[in-house]
Amino acid sequence: MYNLIVFASGNGSTLQAIIDSINNNCLKAQINLVVSDNPKAYALQRAKNSNIPTYIIQSKNFIDRDLELENVLSKYDIDLIVLAGYLKMIGPKLIEKYRIINTHPSLLPKYGGKGMHGMNVHKAVIAAKESKSGATIHFVNQEYDKGTIISQTIVDVFPSDTAESLSQKVQSAEKVQLIDVLNRFTNNLI
Repeated sequence: MYNLIVFASGNGSTLQAIIDSINNNCLKAQINLVVSDNPKAYALQRAKNSNIPTYIIQSKNFIDRDLELENVLSKYDIDLIVLAGYLKMIGPKLIEKYRIINTHPSLLPKYGGKGMHGMNVHKAVIAAKESKSGATIHFVNQEYDKGTIISQTIVDVFPSDTAESLSQKVQSAEKVQLIDVLNRFTNNLI
């Protein structure tokens, strides 16, 4: 079985898409742990609803967080770590040891970097009057949103779109794209 660890900081709708795909036999994997830096993240409840163990990060600074996570993750079989709405930088020890991917709600390199997540991205896309946006899945490296791109999905941005309507379109596309990418990993195609 392909072993996933999922990191999430918020609602966990992307986590839920992974859980649903596993439960519907559309993805041959298992989630061994859900990690969050936010004890109030609804992603933690989604994990508990599916009997998936959870872990809440205690350390606040970057170096301590890296050491804490290295210790916690060493107890699990891990083929891939998925950052699904996780907002903290991943430390170098984890990047060296594990394959880690991130989902990002724009067509990188546009609208990436520190502070560019969620609605901030969609507001920037609307303000710039872009005609296209989308989702990017990329490997994680030492810089926010700079890792090698694995996959991108394009969605049209219409003049009538708001940040909220664009967010819905991008999230829908991103979830389909992520399951496709995860299937490629489970089949050793990436």
